[in-house]
Amino acid sequence: MQGFDIASLAFDARGLIPAIAQDRDGTVLMLAWMNAGSLAETLATGDVTYWSRSRGEMWRKGATSGHVQKLVELRIDCDRDCLLLIVDQTGPACHTNRRSCFYTGLRDGAEAILSDPLE
Repeated sequence: MQGFDIASLAFDARGLIPAIAQDRDGTVLMLAWMNAGSLAETLATGDVTYWSRSRGEMWRKGATSGHVQKLVELRIDCDRDCLLLIVDQTGPACHTNRRSCFYTGLRDGAEAILSDPLE
């Protein structure tokens, strides 16, 4: 990405920035974290790569499941402290085998499951 400096982003004290993945059709798929290295890897390969806080390492989305995300467009919010990744999602984005991680809604004051796992 010519003219883009990753260091211009507002990473938190741990060197992380939230990254929202959204499918081309507008469906919000998931929220994960990136560091400078995972963002650079994503930009270089087109394969979305995140930083796993629990494992302390980079992980390419779908490396084991096959449910990969291909970067279509990167957007940066006005404060430069959050990323929006427009992606082509293969298969479900959520580890529960649902299309989106946002499958629980609040309806009339109670939680409701909005989508079942994909087969």
